[in-house]
Amino acid sequence: MKDVLCIYYSRTGKTRQAMEEVALALDAELVEITDGQDRTGFKGFMLSGMEAMRRSTRPLQPFATERNLEDYRLVVLGTPVWAGRCSSVIRALLKRRGLEMKRVAYLLTRDSDKRYEEIYDQMDQYVAKPRIAAVSLRVGDVGYNYWRDGFIREVQSFLN
Repeated sequence: MKDVLCIYYSRTGKTRQAMEEVALALDAELVEITDGQDRTGFKGFMLSGMEAMRRSTRPLQPFATERNLEDYRLVVLGTPVWAGRCSSVIRALLKRRGLEMKRVAYLLTRDSDKRYEEIYDQMDQYVAKPRIAAVSLRVGDVGYNYWRDGFIREVQSFLN
């Protein structure tokens, strides 16, 4: 059984790609979550942004992990940036189950040049202990591999 969990939400596939790469490098369990809401196209984009700005959430669809959340050495949370905040789907997970996670790290994916590092502090409000590592990635950007690999090294250092 693996002792690191990579859990994420991805609307467009960019967060999925980044989390798959991180989970492979860390030999971690990988779980995608959703709230069941159709977020495709322009309508889904607008809905997602509005929910993020309002900080509203919907109930999550059931998901399964190999262990209880509190039994993982580390939970890596992956989220796209929506309107300068984490996605409402990851916010829902944090609101409902954040205190079950002993140690966390964050992976953000974004489309703009802005790094949105203030989101780390927003997410820390829902967990028992502050993050041990965090990264803000722009999939397809020149520095993507550099920042992703640095995050992986930081997490591996914590695990060792």
